[in-house]
Amino acid sequence: MRISSSQYFNMNVASMSDQQSTLASMYQQISSGKRILTASDDPLGAAQAVQLTLKSGALAQYSTNQTTALSSLQQEDSTLGTVSSVMQSIQTQIVHAGDGSLTDADRTSVAKTIQGLRDQLFSLANTTDSNGNYIFSGLKGGTAPYTNDPSGVGVNYEGDYGQRTVQISEGRSIPVGDTGVSIFGSVQPTESDPVSSAGPKNSGTATISAVSTTDTSNAGNASKYTITFSISQTDGSTSYSVASDPPDNTLPTNVAYTGKTDITLGGQKVTIDGTPGDNDTFTVQPAATDNNDVFATLDNLVSALKQTTGTPSAQAALTNALTTAGTKVNNSYNNVLAAQTVVGGREQQVQSTQTAMQTSQTQTASDIANLTSIDLVSSISQYQLTQNSLQAAQMAFSQIQKMSLFDYIGS
Repeated sequence: MRISSSQYFNMNVASMSDQQSTLASMYQQISSGKRILTASDDPLGAAQAVQLTLKSGALAQYSTNQTTALSSLQQEDSTLGTVSSVMQSIQTQIVHAGDGSLTDADRTSVAKTIQGLRDQLFSLANTTDSNGNYIFSGLKGGTAPYTNDPSGVGVNYEGDYGQRTVQISEGRSIPVGDTGVSIFGSVQPTESDPVSSAGPKNSGTATISAVSTTDTSNAGNASKYTITFSISQTDGSTSYSVASDPPDNTLPTNVAYTGKTDITLGGQKVTIDGTPGDNDTFTVQPAATDNNDVFATLDNLVSALKQTTGTPSAQAALTNALTTAGTKVNNSYNNVLAAQTVVGGREQQVQSTQTAMQTSQTQTASDIANLTSIDLVSSISQYQLTQNSLQAAQMAFSQIQKMSLFDYIGS
């Protein structure tokens, strides 16, 4: 088949035009470092790149969430650590207050110290994060969780009972806060000691010991017990009866009391010592059923320490108040330690997720690079070869264009 000059011309022009387009595309790839600039460059690769880019964006957001969650948890952990230290100081002061050699003035001084520690605890309960949100207010971060009760005893919780969570990976969220009630107004049901206390209207000199648990599996340990003393109008003898909630008809009634006595209550035991007054009462109940507001406990303790102890009954009232406060503060302290352990576990979960996420981010970035990036050295070499080829074609075409049959006439 013969090819006319015009056809030959058009074919060469088209070929050089294609090479110029190829060079332009290669130049853009080299300049950007990207192999896929438009979907038409590699439709399948472009679709895969979109999916990987979306995955990379999600991983980046999870990474940000993890940083936020870890920061919140670390602040709560630090705050709870300070709370536990304050409670340890309070426990030390309670033991000190029980020193029989202290005067009323000495105990008033102890009361002031405990009041200061109580105020410090109150401030910690209203801790805010770097954004000004209260960390123990549940979902009401803009509201201070605690205000002092106008009665002077205890506090009012103004937060809510929701728990903030942050999604740290696909399908996985983690709590990043705890309510104030769960920290300062609760106890661990299975890790707390039963609370013994004296009736507020007791008139005698009897005292009750802290509860000693002899059988942790006894079902009776879940009951609330009330020990009531009576003095016979006939002979002046003293007796006691035990009642429980829920009721138990097997409990002792009208048992003669002649002095220091151990009383068994289910799988528990308390010791009553001293001389009770008529209708004096003592209670023993599971910690979880009592008022576990640590601030109310401390307010009542401070009030008791400020009372004069000039009479045996007043001294007994102080002893009973210290016994009750000692148990309740210890229960609150254990609750804080348990909460801190949980928070520490959450921190570890976030950190392990961060490690796994970093690996996934690195792999995803590598996949995107392998799919869309170019080998710069190879691309430059290919660009130069294509450029040289185009230049050679252009030179040859230029020379051929100058040729004419007239150049050969007469030669």
